[in-house]
Amino acid sequence: MIVLLVFLPLLAAIVAGLGNRTIGNVAAKVVTTGCLFASCALAWPIFLGFLSGSDSAHVVKVLSFITSGDLHVDWALRVDTLTAVMLVVVTSVSSLVHLYSWGYMSEDPSQPRFFAYLSLFTFAMLMLVTSDNLIQMFFGWEGVGLASYLLIGFWYEKPSAQAAAIKAFVVNRVGDFGFSLGIFGTFLVFGTVSIPAILAAAPGMAGASIGFLGGRVDLMTLLCLLLFVGAMGKSAQLGLHVWLPDAMEGPTPVSALIHAATMVTAGVFMVCRLSPMFEVSPTALTVVTYVGAATALFAATVGTVQTDIKRVIAYSTCSQLGYMFFAAGVGAYNTAMFHLFTHAFFKALLFLGAGSVIHAMHHEQDMRFYGGLWKKIPLTFFAMMAGTLAITGVGIEEVFGFAGFYSKDAIIEAAYARGTTAGGIAYFVGISAALLTSFYSWRLIYLTFFGTPRWAASEHIQHAVHDAHGHGHDDHGHAHDAHHDHHDAPDEGAGAEPHAHDPGAEHVTHGTAGYHPHESPIVMLIPLVVLSVGAILAGAVFAPAFIGEGATAFWQGSLHVNEHLMHAMHGIPELAKLMPSIVMLLGLAIATWAYLLDRSIPGRFVASFGGLYQFLLNKWYFDELYDILFVKPAFALGRFLWKRGDQQTIDRFGPNGAAALVQMTSVASRKLQSGYVYTYALVMLIGLAAAATWAMAI
Repeated sequence: MIVLLVFLPLLAAIVAGLGNRTIGNVAAKVVTTGCLFASCALAWPIFLGFLSGSDSAHVVKVLSFITSGDLHVDWALRVDTLTAVMLVVVTSVSSLVHLYSWGYMSEDPSQPRFFAYLSLFTFAMLMLVTSDNLIQMFFGWEGVGLASYLLIGFWYEKPSAQAAAIKAFVVNRVGDFGFSLGIFGTFLVFGTVSIPAILAAAPGMAGASIGFLGGRVDLMTLLCLLLFVGAMGKSAQLGLHVWLPDAMEGPTPVSALIHAATMVTAGVFMVCRLSPMFEVSPTALTVVTYVGAATALFAATVGTVQTDIKRVIAYSTCSQLGYMFFAAGVGAYNTAMFHLFTHAFFKALLFLGAGSVIHAMHHEQDMRFYGGLWKKIPLTFFAMMAGTLAITGVGIEEVFGFAGFYSKDAIIEAAYARGTTAGGIAYFVGISAALLTSFYSWRLIYLTFFGTPRWAASEHIQHAVHDAHGHGHDDHGHAHDAHHDHHDAPDEGAGAEPHAHDPGAEHVTHGTAGYHPHESPIVMLIPLVVLSVGAILAGAVFAPAFIGEGATAFWQGSLHVNEHLMHAMHGIPELAKLMPSIVMLLGLAIATWAYLLDRSIPGRFVASFGGLYQFLLNKWYFDELYDILFVKPAFALGRFLWKRGDQQTIDRFGPNGAAALVQMTSVASRKLQSGYVYTYALVMLIGLAAAATWAMAI
C-alpha cells in the first residue's frame, strides 16, 4: 500500500508530462487529480492506524540502490508515526490543490505541464518523508527544490517569474551545500547513512570532538549545525529566507502547496526526524531556538505593512515556520510537528482563499483596491475567516479553540516551561510575534472584505474588464496572477485608500462600470470548505495524541518526546498561559481601530514614522544588502572572467592564438617554397653546415 501511495503521483506526473497536449487538458487533470486523491485515501488509514495504536513502525524495501565500499544504500520506505503525519499532510493538501487548480488554471494553455509539475512535486516530498536513509532524503530534498523551480517559474515568459525561480534555486543551493556537508560528515563519523542506525549511535558521541577548519570542535554540534543550514534554506529561516516572498510569482495554487504542506516544512521534518542527534548538542538546539525566534519576529514585522495579499500570507508562513523551529530548539519536537500539522490546513486555506479573492477581482492582488467584498463572495469570506481565527489562535481553554489555539499556544508555553535563557527569549519573541500575527491577519480581513469598495481605482481591473469586452487578451488567460505596479496606488501607507482625487480615477470608474466581483467555481470552493473543517477542528481533535498525555505512545519513538517538558508546560503560571490570547485580542483591537473605525490612522502613522515604515516595507533591506555583498560582486567576477579570462586570455592564447601561429608559420613557410633550385640548394647547404658544426662540437 505504501509503495502505491508514494509512486502514484510519479506515474501521474509521467503520464501528464509526456502526454501533454496529446492527451489534452481534461485527461491530464483527471489522471493527476485522481492519483492524488487515491494516495490521500491510502494515507489516512495509515495515519489512523498509528493514532489508534493498532499499527507500528515498519520498513518496506523497494530495491538496492548503492553499494560502494562501506556504503550500502537501499531504496526503502519507512513508515512510522512521523511519516504517517507527513503523508496525511502532503497528500491531503496536494489533492485539494489539484482539484482547486481545475478552476484556477482553467484558461491556461499549459495545463498538462502544470499538473505534471504539481504531481512531481508531491512525489518528491513523499520520497523525502518516507526516507529510511540520508541519501534517499537528499534525493527527495533536491526533488522538491527542482519542482519548486519549475512551478515558481511556470509562467517563464515573465522576467519576474524567471528571476524568482532562479533566486529560489540559488538560495536553496546555499542551504543544500551545508546539508550535503552534514550528510558527508555523518557518514564519516557513523560509517552509515541509515537513519535508525545513526540515531541509535548518536548518544554515544556526546562530548566527542573533530578537527574542523584548523581547530577542534564538538562533533555533534558541527554535524547538527551543518544539517540545520539545509533546514534554514528549505524552510526559509532568517538569512536564507529571501526566496520565499518572491515565490509568489508562481500561480496561487503553487503558493498553497509550497507554503503549506511541502517544501517549507521539509526542514522542520528533518530536524524532528533527527531529534536524537540534536538532543546530544545543547549548543545546536540553542542556535535553532534563536534562529527560529528571530525569523518569527522578523517575518511578522514585515507582514504588517505588505499590501499584496499573497505576500502577507507568505511572510506569515515564514513567521509560523520560525515558531516550529524554536519549538524544536527548546526540545518540544512533538509540539513543532503538531503546529506543522495544523498549519498545513489553515495556511493552505488562507492561500487558496486569497486565490479565490484574486480570481474574483480579475487577478488584482493589491488589498488597497479591495474592500466590501464579504457580500460579493460570502463563502470565500467565511473560509478566510476560519483561517484567520485559526492562525491567530482564537479559543477558550477547556472549551473550544481553533487549530492555532492548541498548537501555537503550546509552542509558546513550551518555550516558557523550558526554563533556559534561550527559552525565555523565545517565549517573549513568540508573544510579540503573536500580537503582530493577529494584527496583520485582521488587517488583511478588513482591507479585503470590509469598508468602502475601492475597485474603481485599480488599473488592473480596468484593463481586465476592458479585455473582457473584446479589446484585448492576456497571454495566460485569467489564470495570470502576476503582481502589477499601480500608478494610481496610494503611497501614504499600508492602510491608506486610493486617492479620491486621482486624475485617472474618473476614467477608471467609467471603465469598470457594471463590474461585480463573483464567487469562484465549485471546484475551487470545495477545497475551501474541506480545509475550513481542518482549520476549525484539527487542533481540538488531535491535540491529545500529539501533545497530550498519550503523546509518547502515539509517537512510538519516531521523534524525541521530552516528557519532563510536557509535564512542566502544565505547571507554568496562569498569566503566562493567557498571554497568547491577551495579545491576540490586543492585535485584533488595534487592527479594528485602524482599519475599520478610523482608517486615517495608518496614513498618520506613516507620516510620523516614515523611516520605520520604509524599513519594514523594504524587508529590513536584506535584498539590498545581499545585492551589494553577493549579487553585484558575482556579476563583476563573471564579467572579469568572461572579458579578461575567456576572451583576452584563453581565446587570445588558445584558439585565436593557435590560429594566428598557424597563419604566421604558413606565411614563413610559403616564402621558403619559392620553386627556385638555387634557393633549395642554399637551404640544404646551410643545413649541412649546421649539422657538421654540431657533430664537430660533440
